[in-house]
Amino acid sequence: MGAMGRLLFLVFLADLALLVIALIDCLSTDGDEIRALPKAVWVLLILFASPLGPIAYWYAGRPRRDDGAGAGAGAGAPAWHPAGSAAGRAPRDLAPDDNPEFLRELSARTRRTEEERLRRWEAELRRREEELRRDENGTDSDPPTVP
Repeated sequence: MGAMGRLLFLVFLADLALLVIALIDCLSTDGDEIRALPKAVWVLLILFASPLGPIAYWYAGRPRRDDGAGAGAGAGAPAWHPAGSAAGRAPRDLAPDDNPEFLRELSARTRRTEEERLRRWEAELRRREEELRRDENGTDSDPPTVP
């Protein structure tokens, strides 16, 4: 295989990688987040207009990601465009480990559980100390029972 054949093979692999990555991204994105065209049209463009379909999806169809530095998702898109108004979109659920309210509740619940466990342990310790004192003083002739 000559140099041109190797070059064409590399171009084919790059095109295939671009197609697969764009297709996976398009299929895994919610339909209401994709810009410009419906999701089904983007899938068809990606599959049948390669390499221009994946490049067009990457440029015009892929939802803008919030990188934390910008104005948020949809920054720069017109207000009438679905990606242009964050207020027009339904809020997405957060994973439990990303939800600050859930983490606060989990921390409070853990703290309450630990405090209750400590109170029970201290009460049990006081009860055992009282039993030992009674045994030393000889006021109770029955041996302590183990629960």
